[in-house]
Amino acid sequence: MSTDDAKISADAHATPGDHLDMAKMPGHWALARIGKRVLRPGGIEMTRRLLAALDVQSCDHVVEFAPGLGMTARMTLRLNPASYTAIERDQTAAARVARYLDGPNRRCVTGSAEATGLDDACATVVYGEAMLTMQTAEQKRRIVQEAVRLLRKGGRYGVHEICLVPEDIERSTVEAIERDLAAAIHAGVRPLTMSEWRGLFTSAGLDIEAEATNPFHLLEPARVIRDEGVLGAMRIAFNVLRDREARKRVLEMRRAIRRHAEHMRAVMLVGVKP
Repeated sequence: MSTDDAKISADAHATPGDHLDMAKMPGHWALARIGKRVLRPGGIEMTRRLLAALDVQSCDHVVEFAPGLGMTARMTLRLNPASYTAIERDQTAAARVARYLDGPNRRCVTGSAEATGLDDACATVVYGEAMLTMQTAEQKRRIVQEAVRLLRKGGRYGVHEICLVPEDIERSTVEAIERDLAAAIHAGVRPLTMSEWRGLFTSAGLDIEAEATNPFHLLEPARVIRDEGVLGAMRIAFNVLRDREARKRVLEMRRAIRRHAEHMRAVMLVGVKP
């Protein structure tokens, strides 16, 4: 396991945001605290579709942006790529991911997806999930450009994010979605329409190779059971029932998602560097 570059001092068993009050922490870390491990908008199903489209092989050099709790990292490592590098700015999350990095050519680097510090053309696969949606338009552009810089010719870049529908959605509706989700999640939320996601990729020079959408049912009981398993879902339910503040946060997030459900989908997109 290589973590020298990460300079991680956090407890590898801690949950990110442990030092924050439940009422104030970002929504994804609040969900992690109650035991939710799949924190992606399209669930584990969409993550599997993303990895299938990226077609990670034993010859690939993989870079993952913002691995969070490391669920997708473990799925990728089971594919035995030639190398795997995680870029994670949260030191506690980085420490958790580092626990999974046994063997050579696996490392977690603390840093920003906008400026990783990695060499040009060092990767054949780059991906990130549930992180571009949280960025401003300029930050999105810089992160995608950084992914392209890291890729070799023919390399693949994939994302799993939140998509707005329909294409001609009214600006007032977009603003309401951004406002309500930000209030519930305690983080900026700026999803795009499918054409806008495609445009983000093509403007950076990527050719679209694969795309798919899935319902954004992050906190619906059926999705939680599919993502976490029956025992995992029971653990989450127990933690929510016994913690009043956690219950308040979860219900607030679910209400915000349900309020705008007809205008939101999870999206998976993979582009190739020509």
